[in-house]
Amino acid sequence: MPTFPLLALARTTGNPVVESDTATFLWQGKSPVLLIEDLHNWEEFPQPMTRITPDLWKATLELPPDAYLEYAFLDPKTGQRVEDPLNPNKVSNGVGAWNHYFYMPQGHPTIFAKPMHNIARGTLTRHQVQARDYGSGAKRTVYLYQPAAANPVPLLVVFDGPDYLKRARLNVIVDNMIAARRVRPFAMALVANGGPARTLEYSCADATLGFVFDYIIPLAQEHLSLIAPGVEPYGVLGASMGGLMALYTGLRLPQVFGKALSQSGAFFVPELHSVIEDLVRYLPPPQIDVWLDVGKLEFLLEGNRQMRLLLEERGYRFHYREFSGGHNYTSWRDNVWLGLEKLFR
Repeated sequence: MPTFPLLALARTTGNPVVESDTATFLWQGKSPVLLIEDLHNWEEFPQPMTRITPDLWKATLELPPDAYLEYAFLDPKTGQRVEDPLNPNKVSNGVGAWNHYFYMPQGHPTIFAKPMHNIARGTLTRHQVQARDYGSGAKRTVYLYQPAAANPVPLLVVFDGPDYLKRARLNVIVDNMIAARRVRPFAMALVANGGPARTLEYSCADATLGFVFDYIIPLAQEHLSLIAPGVEPYGVLGASMGGLMALYTGLRLPQVFGKALSQSGAFFVPELHSVIEDLVRYLPPPQIDVWLDVGKLEFLLEGNRQMRLLLEERGYRFHYREFSGGHNYTSWRDNVWLGLEKLFR
């Protein structure tokens, strides 16, 4: 496409300009910026832009037709992010900055993330747990979700729970899926992480298992209408390091957590050798159902593929899926319903 029509199209429809399986990012200025995004692991491999007129620059990526991508522009002199004036769509990256985002033509948000009208909704309450010897700090925030159901239900424990609420709208998704009879009703305990201690807590830490078993389950039993542990399997969900911890929880406490949902789990990370690989490789598979999903555009893709092969080799009951997205809560939001439907059908 000629240069000036390309710029005119970006001004009309937004940056980047999408054509078939390509996305072309434009920047106007005397000097170029760097493009950082999911596909090249952000600042690890910044993408240079090419001059196409004295003050217009571009970078083009090939992407799946249903992809969701987050990106930012970086000033190469200062190392600071620069806002894209041609794309007003922004989302928090969760660590103090904002990313621009877009969907390719066949991509779209999940319909379950938007509240549906005239359905029964669950109730959400906020609690503080005195963690004492477990993790960082004396108090921990826990949100409890009770579905609109007459009978006792199983429990889903969610690591990084406030993020799944705020950034992934998990309670809305579950409300809609229960109303549509895509899942059986279940309750949730959405647990905040330990802040600076998050990596330690989620690195296959038995202290975290103790915290869940000694504090979170009793809190949920006190305030929610639950089936007793062991009568019907409970579930556990997490993303990234939380995804690693979710699978570890299922492996270590299979008598309670018979359903483990890991999104973009931090498996086979070179600088973080975790015991989970040895547990899967050398111990008999426990009676649990596992869901793994991961983005095709993210840095943990290969580690999840390795975990898939290992689970298959060891005879686990598991489901594996790759989605056209990166390492972010919007991608996890748009895909978590598939794992919930599979394990809580």
